[in-house]
Amino acid sequence: MLSVLFACFLSYYGILYDDSSRTTFFLSFVLIVFTYYAGHINMITSTTLQVLNLSSNALFGDLPLLAGSCTVLDLSNNKFRGNLSVIAKWASDLEYVDLSQNNLTGPVPDASSQFLRLNYLNLSRNSLSETIPEAIAQYPKLTVLDLSSNQLRGPMPANLLTSSMLQELYIRDNMLFGGLSFPGSSSKNLSLQVLDISGNRFNGSLPDDIASLSGLRVLDISTNNFSGPLPAAVSKLGALTDIDISTNQFTGPLPEDLPDNLQSFNASYNDLSGVVPENLRKFPESSFHPGNSKLEYPASSSGSGSSPSGSAGGKSLSTGAKAAIVAASIVLLVILILIAIVCHYKRISRQFSSSEKVSDKSLHRTTKDSAVMQGKDNKGGLVSADELATPRKGSTSEALSQEEKSAAGGFSPSKGSRFSWSPDSGEAYGQEGLARLDVRSPDRLAGELHFLDETITLTPEELSRAPAEVLGRSSHGTSYRATLENGVFLTVKWLREGVARPKKEFAKEAKKFANIRHPNVVGLRGYYWGPTPHEKLILSDYVAPGSLASFLYDRPGRRGPPLTWAQRLKIAVDVARGLNYLHFDRAMPHGNLKATNVLLDGLDLNARVADYCLHRLMTQSGVAEQILDLGVLGYRAPELAASKKPAPSFKADVYAFGVALLELLTGRCAGDVVSGPEGAAGVDLTDWVRLRVAEGRGSDCFDAAMASDSESNPQAVKGMKEALGIALRCIRPVSERPGIKSVYEDLSSI
Repeated sequence: MLSVLFACFLSYYGILYDDSSRTTFFLSFVLIVFTYYAGHINMITSTTLQVLNLSSNALFGDLPLLAGSCTVLDLSNNKFRGNLSVIAKWASDLEYVDLSQNNLTGPVPDASSQFLRLNYLNLSRNSLSETIPEAIAQYPKLTVLDLSSNQLRGPMPANLLTSSMLQELYIRDNMLFGGLSFPGSSSKNLSLQVLDISGNRFNGSLPDDIASLSGLRVLDISTNNFSGPLPAAVSKLGALTDIDISTNQFTGPLPEDLPDNLQSFNASYNDLSGVVPENLRKFPESSFHPGNSKLEYPASSSGSGSSPSGSAGGKSLSTGAKAAIVAASIVLLVILILIAIVCHYKRISRQFSSSEKVSDKSLHRTTKDSAVMQGKDNKGGLVSADELATPRKGSTSEALSQEEKSAAGGFSPSKGSRFSWSPDSGEAYGQEGLARLDVRSPDRLAGELHFLDETITLTPEELSRAPAEVLGRSSHGTSYRATLENGVFLTVKWLREGVARPKKEFAKEAKKFANIRHPNVVGLRGYYWGPTPHEKLILSDYVAPGSLASFLYDRPGRRGPPLTWAQRLKIAVDVARGLNYLHFDRAMPHGNLKATNVLLDGLDLNARVADYCLHRLMTQSGVAEQILDLGVLGYRAPELAASKKPAPSFKADVYAFGVALLELLTGRCAGDVVSGPEGAAGVDLTDWVRLRVAEGRGSDCFDAAMASDSESNPQAVKGMKEALGIALRCIRPVSERPGIKSVYEDLSSI
């Protein structure tokens, strides 16, 4: 079908590849027609087709067979799977090939004879494995090669860096190892301008022959295992503008005469020594520290902004002045904390006083269903404010107002409710605690119920009759488990008033969730838009037996025995895999990752991430509250705390994942304050782990419940240490944080 369509179009308009104006029109036509194309393509056989761009669609299946004289082929950002063997049969006229961001697996074919004109090849963000074949370096006109973010192993082909044509080489975030081999000192390679091999396992020293890459502008060898001194030959690369050698094991001093035209430089997390050369002091101290404890960064350096603000002429502050500054800072901090506490209690007082103002009519109307919901001995499906802050003990408290109760005859969450999830708020309730969803309508939901797929057929009235039990609360609403008449369970999240975006925007964003299907991601099924501002519901799959928090923390009511190391590692891999799908397949940050939003499914405790991407449905104030809530619970990335308009990001997700991984390893809750040494103030979980690791006591961080695993299995101890290293990488400053794909791959290899 595709070949016929293209051939007809080309024949009608007489489009030729060297006619730029007509080619532009043709490309526009392709993009318009196939922006949302989905399906499988077996073969493309047009003899006149020269430019084919089907990127960013939902095409799946094996790669198609391509015949004819096509020169430009872009199938990136689709769902093609299988291996690359079919490309050996593709047309020999190809000059540009982009297959990035698919689900391709297997090796890169060791064939080159047909690609005599190829100058651009992008296979990044797939799952390609095995080694890089020697044949790739034999493509005679190849100028740009991108193999990043795959699972390639083994050494780099020796002739790849000696190619006389290659200008840009990207192979970051793989599992390549071994040393590097550059052209001999007698020869020069003026072609290679970008070399990015970061995020691999290369080792050994950096050869002096690197000077042969005289045209190099960008050198990124960060996050490898290089060691030894940085060769002085780097100074001979006069075209360099960007250097990143961070997170290696380089020793000795930095070369004195690196190019003055450097625009970016990062040497942190090494073991360098000496004094930072004068021409590098224009870069901030973060370019050299953390790490490099023996490397001196003169305080008088200009451009660093690191000199003490109170110093004059380079002199340091006196001891008395420093003490005064510290004391003033402590007093100011105490005052701010007291103000925050007063404001907090005033706000809670206003919320409870307003929620008690329920009309007599409403109270009479709810009395009958209140009895149904509470059951015998007042042990119903209610969660009190006290319960949300502390582990549940005994019967349910009734501290919530009438408005806060889940409700059949008029009960609903309070419009002002802003309770955060607690580790115990996801517990199940007995059958006597069930109540009907009503959203403050007389007997039924009176708004519009929209479904994102055809797996569920349900009317608003049927949903309103469904018994529901409270699961917990977060900054943006209350969650229930609804039991449909056919026995199917759904999780219903009731969004608090003022959180949801306007209807048109909300509906547009909600439709983007329709195709999110992954074994480690909870599926969203639909949404309800009611006639009043507080009637907004989101429907998703119900996952049992519960959240990671309810299984992990050593608190009263914890479900089941302590998790084993094997279970914790599997959960971590599952979560990373789910995030990797959201980041790369859906191009969406999660935005709300925490232990209560990691749900464990079935007896095997398969982990699935929930409450993802809700920031797309919420107002800016709602997003800010969600991120503030993450901060209270210990999952908020530092850069979000410093932003005036914080917004979820991929790197912020990686930080939150790192915190969750620390929780898995330690068994501690990220929101708890961990006691410091005797006489020292308490610290949060991340700082506590960093301190232990810095003291050489990283093993003391591990949950004692895993002691039996470590005693009987030395490999388990090794795996725990590797996972701890990965977690610490995830909570580094944003510029040094890895992507979730490399985190997922590293965890999978443990």
